[in-house]
Amino acid sequence: MNTTTVATRLERLPITNYQRVIFAVIATAWFFDCLDVAMMTFVLSTIKVEFSLSTAQAGFLASMSFIGMFIGAALSGVLADRYGRVVVFRISIIIWGLSSLACAFAPDLNTLMAYRVLLGVGMAMELPVGQALICEFVPARVRGKYVALLEGMWPVGFITAGILAMFVVPNYGWRGAFIIEAVPALFVLVIRRIVPESPRWLHDSGQVERANQVIESIEKNVMKHLDNAPQSNNDPIAPAEANPQPTHIDEQKESENYKTGPTRKLSISVLFQKEYGKRTAMLWILWFFALLGYYALTTWLGALLEAKGISFAKSTQYIVLISLAGIPGFFSAAWLVESWGRKPMMIVTLLASAICAFFYGTVDNTTVMIVFGLLMQFFLFGMWSVLYAYTPEIYPTHARATGSGFASSVGRLGALLGPSLIGWILPFGGQFGVFTMAAAALATAALAVYFLGEETKGKVLEEI
Repeated sequence: MNTTTVATRLERLPITNYQRVIFAVIATAWFFDCLDVAMMTFVLSTIKVEFSLSTAQAGFLASMSFIGMFIGAALSGVLADRYGRVVVFRISIIIWGLSSLACAFAPDLNTLMAYRVLLGVGMAMELPVGQALICEFVPARVRGKYVALLEGMWPVGFITAGILAMFVVPNYGWRGAFIIEAVPALFVLVIRRIVPESPRWLHDSGQVERANQVIESIEKNVMKHLDNAPQSNNDPIAPAEANPQPTHIDEQKESENYKTGPTRKLSISVLFQKEYGKRTAMLWILWFFALLGYYALTTWLGALLEAKGISFAKSTQYIVLISLAGIPGFFSAAWLVESWGRKPMMIVTLLASAICAFFYGTVDNTTVMIVFGLLMQFFLFGMWSVLYAYTPEIYPTHARATGSGFASSVGRLGALLGPSLIGWILPFGGQFGVFTMAAAALATAALAVYFLGEETKGKVLEEI
């Protein structure tokens, strides 16, 4: 069974409830991940008061999880390409669940910072692996939509974090919020039973027999969910509902450059080879500046509103309100990313986010601020959906998680820098300086995609 056969058998499968359940399991893990990242937006001001932190110290605390995410994203990609997607996915959930629980009992600021670093490692380990799993299970014709929908857990997690903050923080403090976030550690029990290993990765790592067994299991499960599905003499599932798309793979190139098993080239080196070098440069610039702009805004969103004289309760309500726009934002992105394409959607969402962020932070009228806030979140969450759909598609299977992981890791440097920059800029440049910086970062990411990006819409992974 060669790589083309693996791709063909997966690409020809119709989407059924079997694949949707796998997607739901991975998406639920993402939801809890997003819940924790968003929660800092709502509890930062409370922690700041309890520990009597300066603005700079609060910004440094907010950045701690991103130090861990920088380490975890790069580490998980390499481990997932070496040892498999699912095992790393399980471990990541345990790490972040236990770390969240530890944060709740941190006795002082330094201990809390250390636990936030460890929590960041667990969170970041899960993200590139989840991307790779969805990309390698879902056919090309709907791949972008499903990865974009996966990213839709961001606005849902953000809104849930705000709702939890409104009810939990006033009664149980920020520590109670972290205890609730420890629940995902139990979720690993579900993942072990439901999510299989990627057959694309199994074959690419030289485990051909196991790859065949997993594909046969997937095909049987898909058949169970099909009513009166026709079968052919040669294949377990006939291509009646979804004909396989031509992959146009250069077989000689595959055999020379992307060998399976221990003799293939190291996945890290692939990121800088020939056509992948330009892609890597584009992704690293995109991730760094997109996350710098995004987290500079969202981590401080509650504290910035409170600095305008808005109470904790009211600022939390405002943030939850504008975050509601993220739901139609990611749904729109999930549809347009397949019909319009990855590159134009990436550019439009970044530029629109930059414009709306600037006006959100510089207007004085509350009604106008909320309008621009709604638009900002609509485009920001749409941006996330396209970003996660686009990133894992442009690397070969044995370097997919590594490429996604390193891009995410570089992005965490931007995420680490963003909140810290706010703590430095705010006393001197005020909110005008804060939102101008964030808007400029998002616009820079858009320029990188415009000049260096390429389109992947509708292409089978092996063709890209």
